[in-house]
Amino acid sequence: MTDRSTGTVRRLTVSLRTAVLGVSSVLVLPILIGMGAVLSNRIERQQLQTENSALQVENSNFRETTGELTTQIQSLEDVIDDLGARANLDPAQQRAMAKLPAVVKARAAGGSATQNAAVSSLLSAPFVSSEDTFGVLRTLLQNLESRLRNVRKDVEHQEALAAATPSIWPTHGWLTGTFGGRSDPFTGEPGFHQGLDIATPKGQPVYATADGRVESAATSGDYGNLIVLDHEFGLTTRYGHLSAFNVKTGDTVHRGDVIGYVGSTGRSTGAHLHYEILANGQLINPLQLLTAKPNPN
Repeated sequence: MTDRSTGTVRRLTVSLRTAVLGVSSVLVLPILIGMGAVLSNRIERQQLQTENSALQVENSNFRETTGELTTQIQSLEDVIDDLGARANLDPAQQRAMAKLPAVVKARAAGGSATQNAAVSSLLSAPFVSSEDTFGVLRTLLQNLESRLRNVRKDVEHQEALAAATPSIWPTHGWLTGTFGGRSDPFTGEPGFHQGLDIATPKGQPVYATADGRVESAATSGDYGNLIVLDHEFGLTTRYGHLSAFNVKTGDTVHRGDVIGYVGSTGRSTGAHLHYEILANGQLINPLQLLTAKPNPN
């Protein structure tokens, strides 16, 4: 290098090593930056792949769990529908039950509590997260389980009351005496007839008019040979003037079972069945519960 003011020539010495290092730095720096970027992208991709895998597992578990809960809910709804079908009683039987005294119906009351409003509110609630969805489904499942218990209880009570309601004619024959005031057949004096008289030949079968238990089967004063059936819910039936018994005390009977045979024992003017119904110990008119007219042979 020449100094123009003095004309002196100066020399700048740069070592080879320094020059090589400088050039190398210039060349290597972009490579290092590029490698860093590649490494950073690779790490980021790996993180994304890991997160994606975790989300797939979570989604799979979510679908599996919600599927199980949905299946359980559907199963409960099917059971509730089946119970509803069971509750559809024969119209004639329903009419007989409707005419039972209020005190008898109260004994058989089940007291259901439907969850329809709660279920509707749950289904309309916004789902914010999977935890919310699980929570709603579980709550819905619990409500359905509670409803199922109530429906089952109601249906069982209704079925039990239907089975205990005396609703069929106790024998085939002709109605010769009704419930209420009438003249005494022996004295002609005014009196009160406590049940129905059904005339039919001696030896005709007598049927249990509802499910129950034989409270007694023995001779009893004016009734002659008498069967008393306890049908639960405070309902009792009596069958008098029988010629013979076909059951004994303590037996369980079902509607339509033959429990005895028509006769004329006790205070009777001829072969017939005397039939009574009591509700909580009070006599009621049997005609209001009978579902069909007598069918004589």
